[in-house]
Amino acid sequence: MLMSYQLELRHFKYFMAVAEELHYRKAAERLFISQPGLSRQIKQMEEILDAQLLIRSKKKVSLTPAGEYLRGELEFVLNHLELTKKQLKLINEGSSGELRIGFLGSAMQSIVPKLLVKLQDVYPNIRTSLDELSNHAQVNAVLKDKLDLGFVRLARVPEELNIKPVFDDSFSVVLPENHPLDSKSFKGMKQLKEESFILFSQDYSPLYYDKVMSICEDAGFTPKVSHRSVHAQTIFTLVENKLGIAIIPTSLQYGFDLNVKFIELKKIKQRAQLSVIWKKDNRNPVLKHGVNLLLNKS
Repeated sequence: MLMSYQLELRHFKYFMAVAEELHYRKAAERLFISQPGLSRQIKQMEEILDAQLLIRSKKKVSLTPAGEYLRGELEFVLNHLELTKKQLKLINEGSSGELRIGFLGSAMQSIVPKLLVKLQDVYPNIRTSLDELSNHAQVNAVLKDKLDLGFVRLARVPEELNIKPVFDDSFSVVLPENHPLDSKSFKGMKQLKEESFILFSQDYSPLYYDKVMSICEDAGFTPKVSHRSVHAQTIFTLVENKLGIAIIPTSLQYGFDLNVKFIELKKIKQRAQLSVIWKKDNRNPVLKHGVNLLLNKS
């Protein structure tokens, strides 16, 4: 009981500043306190917890294994405290709270807008915020309580998360507008084996990257990848300028006005599946409303 009584929120904030900066002077400047004062607070925290959290040498500061663990836990706790303060403010102002949504660009073509419209119709007091992020960044943000929902293209997620498919899409080839092939003359991917390909970065969406590779491999070739990007607009612009061709989820073609054409790949087995993820123990009271509307539950 004495240990928990002695620890205060300021200790956690001071430790997180040092853990993020890995530099006492920079952390002290960020916190607007003196460097010796910060050192004393960290030492006091280590004494209360009876654990060494930081290794400090003349050249650098590093985290011990205990410090690494504490940093991860505190990141979640402090994020949740900030969320609680924000939700309280919204509720006090008459709102039900906020639903924080992460998404890949292709989810904005239909799934996310439909969800926002349903929320507005059924739960007008729920506010929403949107953040376009990669698959990996969404998973991390949902795990750390920075997001409530994520729209991803992943086959597996950590066991702390729920994952449910929400949209099954086909793939389409993106070609410059004056490319000799069109939907009538296109017979299969073999016709494109000599082309350079522009793909979404493997880090941005590993599942998409692997599926595009398998589409080409099923046609008997490995694609020559000339460029990678994380933005559809960039990919389409590169195709428009004849720097390569691309394969994208079909729904991603809408909303762009560029000199490119699309040929849907109707005869391949690969599909572009979009899923929603959320944390099993997320305590945001408005999350269930978003999930139920999305999955058509009562």
